[in-house]
Amino acid sequence: MVNCILIADSGSTKTDWILTTAENSILEVETMGINPVRDSQDAIFGIIRNELVPQLPQQYHISRIHFYGAGCIAPYKSNVEEVLTRTFTSTEEIQVESDLLGAARALCGNKAGIACILGTGSNSCLYDGKEIISNTSPLGYILGDEGSGAFLGKTLVGNVLKKIFRPQLQELFLNRFQLTAPIIINKVYREPMPNRFLASLVPFLSEHREDTEIHHMLIWAFRQFFTRNVIAYGHPEMEINMVGSIAFYFEKEITEAAAKEGLKIGKILQKPARDLADFHRKSLFLGEKC
Repeated sequence: MVNCILIADSGSTKTDWILTTAENSILEVETMGINPVRDSQDAIFGIIRNELVPQLPQQYHISRIHFYGAGCIAPYKSNVEEVLTRTFTSTEEIQVESDLLGAARALCGNKAGIACILGTGSNSCLYDGKEIISNTSPLGYILGDEGSGAFLGKTLVGNVLKKIFRPQLQELFLNRFQLTAPIIINKVYREPMPNRFLASLVPFLSEHREDTEIHHMLIWAFRQFFTRNVIAYGHPEMEINMVGSIAFYFEKEITEAAAKEGLKIGKILQKPARDLADFHRKSLFLGEKC
């Protein structure tokens, strides 16, 4: 039976799984998202048992599992560890770590660097090639998450409802999503997961990114991310590496905003799973423990 490792990159909405040997990846699977802050052990077990296990080929022995996910911090990550241990009883090693460490390893490998996540939320860290050594607290979409999808959506809505944007642009936005001020207020203050609603408005910014007012808003928002998060690490000479949908689709604007702060953008990935598989495959091949 061939030994292999199972890699997972999980967010709140979906999880990307990759099964890989020392030579190459042999299977990629997508399941529902797993977040131990939100999900019970029974819910996590149901996702893994029903959505993942039936797709795993029987001729491979999973010797190691590396699970990186949102909410995978103490004490919550133990819920994921216990479910994986219960499911994969013959696996010798199971590690559960934060999505931020996963981003750092995917982006920087074994080299020191600055790694960031720009998706629905945002986060960043200073990484020494093995572990995260400094992290500016993102503080969530209400107090922080600068540069994220939720932050962009919040800024967009504010500029529309406060009439900062010109009337034609305001009308274009409201018609695009069939929104009114009362509907927006209800979705943000009365309905669940307002951060996801705000992030869902980002396609409007992508569609009108050449508009001067939208462009200025984007550059301002990404500069906020750098000045309130990244600059605190005190390494302006380091390239800033990023994962996430916002980072991937707004690379041009992010690069421009970084330049205005005297910073330089390095590697950008939409998803980290494949690069994480490469990282652990090299470790497996070299006999290193990570």
